[in-house]
Formats: sequence, C-alpha cells, structure tokens
Amino acid sequence: MNKELTKKLSSGHATCQGCGIPAIVRTVLGATDEPVIVANATGCLEVTTTIYPYTAWKVPYVHSVFGNAAATAAGIDAAQKALMKSGKIKKKAKVVVFGGDGGTYDIGLQALSGALERGHDFLYVCYDNEGYMNTGGQRSGGTPYGANTETAPAGETSFGKSQQRKDLMEIVNAHHIKYLAQSNVAYVNDLKMKAKKALKTTGPSFLLVLQPCTQLWKFPTSEYVAVGKLATETNFWPLYEIEDGKYTINNIVKTPKPIEEFLKVQGRFKHLFTDKNKQVIVDIQNKVDENLSKLVKRAEKS
Repeated sequence: MNKELTKKLSSGHATCQGCGIPAIVRTVLGATDEPVIVANATGCLEVTTTIYPYTAWKVPYVHSVFGNAAATAAGIDAAQKALMKSGKIKKKAKVVVFGGDGGTYDIGLQALSGALERGHDFLYVCYDNEGYMNTGGQRSGGTPYGANTETAPAGETSFGKSQQRKDLMEIVNAHHIKYLAQSNVAYVNDLKMKAKKALKTTGPSFLLVLQPCTQLWKFPTSEYVAVGKLATETNFWPLYEIEDGKYTINNIVKTPKPIEEFLKVQGRFKHLFTDKNKQVIVDIQNKVDENLSKLVKRAEKS
C-alpha cells in the first residue's frame, strides 16, 4: 500500500471488505499537511481501527462515546487556545471529528449543534452509511424512506422505513457556519477539494459524505464505488457545497438515471419491486425530484 495513504491511518484495521470508510478518512486527512488531532465517535470506524491492544491511527486520537464527539472536539479546541495564550504551544493542530450517521444525525446531534453554535474551530465529517451498522443494521435518521432495516423491517404490513430521512445539511446550515458540503466516497477528487476548503476554514466546518455499506445495503463487496456513483447519477445524493450561505452544485447531472437504477442494485430495497409496493418507488422518485428542485433554486438564488 502507498506509504502516503497510510501516514495517518494504517492498513491492518478490521473494516469490512468493500467498506469505503478508510478511503474517506485518508482522503480527508490527506488534504492537509498540518498537524491533526482526531476525535472519533463510537461506531464502525472506531471499533474496527482500535481493537485493543492495537490501533490503526498514526495521529493523536481520542475515542468518544456515541453522543459527544463534537463536544470532545470543542474541548480540544478550547485547550489549544488556552495553551496558545499561555505560550506553551506556538501553533494549533487541526481538529477533525469522524462520526457515522447514528452518532451524528441522532445521538450526537445536540453536541454537534452546541459546538457549531459556539463557533469552535474544527471539521466534523459524517460518514453516512444510512444505518446503525456498529450494532447490526438498525434504522437511523439518515436511513432512506422505504429501506428495509432490523428495526423498520419490510413485510406483510410494512414497506420498510416509513419516515423521510433528516435533511442534515439544512440542519447544520441553520447554524450559519462558513463552510459545509455534501460529498460521496465514490468521487474522491470532489471529497478532497471539499476537505481542503473545510480544513482552511476558520471556525466550524462540516462534511456529509455518502458511504455505501455492503452489509446494510446488500450489494457485492467490490461494488461500493459503482453503487455510490449511482446515488449521484440518479440525483439521490447530489454533490454541492454552501460557502457563506451561497450554494454551489458541483456535479450537474444533465441526464439523470431513474431512481430504480440505484434501488435495484441493493437488497435493502428489493421488496419495493413488487406490485403492492410500486407506488413507494414513485414516491421516492418524486421526493428526489422535489429535493433537487429546491437545491437548484437555492443555487440559482445564490
């Protein structure tokens, strides 16, 4: 493996075959040459990279519980400011938080909101695999409408999750931070560009990165890039950024594929391809179109 890629996160961890989380971490941390301190919420990344007595981390690393990773980052930021003021250090390290959708959309949302509102200097990266995969595949606030999960199962009386996923980008944007962006592990150049911008931002910044999960989404382990691309090619997961309140769509899909192309390659949606659930696919397509229309209008207004 390329030594440059293992400078901050080594090989030898225990992420699943076909998992894109290491690519997200290496791309983000590789976007700066500055010293970095990582805070990591409990989740897939934490449990697979810190199996006692080993660690895959080659940078200062703090494991937080599910709900307080952003608060941990705030504490690190405050400590560095105090050390700077007292003359004990001359330069602050970059503080980067990694958390899954469970630890960000749900359990850690309060801590994230507080840290954003107070204006702490850190980058929060949510790797979004759309479910609680650390504990077996339960639905999260990031799980899409219609998906089959352990706690929102499809069956005779249910078509899977009956609620729409939270609009986390707009929740974060409501805190009026300078920079936030939505990216996708299948588009690493886009992710790297956004990570560089985020890490150069003074104050809080935020990246929401789609991470197709072979276990929950149920597709072959060699296909995470292909599945990730379909998410963007169908406009299910558009790539965009918000800088000082101004929206920019980074990848305009001129001829989007129908949402069925994204859904049919995943076992978690196979139950939708029956006569009784056809309307659910129509509803998903309508919601994708509605969300894209809102995003385009915001970008045009910007």
